Amino acid sequence: MKLSPCLAALLLTAQPLAWLHAGDGVLDLTSLHNYAGQTVPAYITRNNTPGNNTITNAGATLGRVLFYDKRLSRYDTISCASCHKQEFAFSDTDTASTGVAGTTGRHAMRLINARFSQEAKFFWDERAASLEAQTTRPIQDHVEMGFSGTNGDPAFADLVTKLSAISEYRVLFAQAFGSATITEALVQRALAQFVRSIQSFDSKFDTGRAATGANNANFANFTANENNGKTLFLNPPNQGGAGCAGCHRPPEFDIDPNSLNNGVITSLTVTTDTSNTRSPTLRDLLGPTGQTNGPFMHDGSLATLADVINHYAAIPGNNANLDNRLRRPGGQVQTLNLSPQQRSDLVAFLATLTGSAVYTDEKWSDPFTASGELEVIIMPAATSGIQNLGNGTATITTQAAAGLTYTFEQSTNLSTWTPVATLTADANGMLSRTVSVVPSTFYRFTYTP
Repeated sequence: MKLSPCLAALLLTAQPLAWLHAGDGVLDLTSLHNYAGQTVPAYITRNNTPGNNTITNAGATLGRVLFYDKRLSRYDTISCASCHKQEFAFSDTDTASTGVAGTTGRHAMRLINARFSQEAKFFWDERAASLEAQTTRPIQDHVEMGFSGTNGDPAFADLVTKLSAISEYRVLFAQAFGSATITEALVQRALAQFVRSIQSFDSKFDTGRAATGANNANFANFTANENNGKTLFLNPPNQGGAGCAGCHRPPEFDIDPNSLNNGVITSLTVTTDTSNTRSPTLRDLLGPTGQTNGPFMHDGSLATLADVINHYAAIPGNNANLDNRLRRPGGQVQTLNLSPQQRSDLVAFLATLTGSAVYTDEKWSDPFTASGELEVIIMPAATSGIQNLGNGTATITTQAAAGLTYTFEQSTNLSTWTPVATLTADANGMLSRTVSVVPSTFYRFTYTP
């Protein structure tokens, strides 16, 4: 990564700087993407964001860079995005994802709409108490990203030292949190803000839900099969339905925090594992073209939605941690008398939960070039302005990166510059300084990380 030049405004005669790399690999901190003010439908009410880590544009921007930066792994080869890919709803098409020292013990969970859930715990087995706590666990895993502090690995403190030596990160942390000091807690907060910003509410279901105002009414934009599948999803088994909504609660389609395991007890690492009780939202199980966003379940053992429906239609076995909603009187497990058409209708309904923008929106995309380069713009010269106040003074303004502190300097030869004042860009990223109009005197704002 590198910072763009910091020259912002010259009084009298000066040519604006030419900005390089005006395409991929440019992160403009003076014009941040909108993460904090995204539109959320009124019918979406669940939110696991803690009060001390609300999403900000600067925080989520930092989180985006961290999420895609392979330097967060021991050998600079693996990033969070290596296992959670935007084109697959931030999941992986491989059953087990590749890390720095092997493959993961569970399938990579989709990160779509992670914020919009009552469940605050993360990982399939809910071992992380919050998304913040989850974000650095893969970094500190010997197999995944290798800053474990065990097995000869460097510790997370070594990663902090590594990031602190990168000037761009000092700028990004200063803008997001008001200090260039990097800590694990701030890394967690930034990554969690980015992940919580990833949302998908432009599906066929959302169009129908917005128009109808209720989950259980027929949607005019649905086919008969899709509406029938929705009814099957919503209704419990004793009312002729499949009971899916009992655990996967619409309209968020998040997992009930009280759910237990679903009868899939195989594992990628051990013979039997009944500890998996978490699930991602059911939104974006499929991609926009209908392809699966990777295999299903913690072990990736079910390849298609039809396989998933068949599993729930006839739970294959009992175990002590099986969710009670999958049990039947007399100690039996769930068997649903679903016809082939009903199973097909359920699949058709689940396909309506897929959005489109999340797969291509730049704010969730990789900011780095293919070769791992990133240019950070903190002060574009093109947005500088001079207002002559008519009394021998003029005001110089420029767009900068909000929250960062800059130096205002003057010169008579464009070679030697003298600091005049320090200024902090306001919440809108603006810097402003009024000066006396003196012939052959030049002014500029500069930033030094």
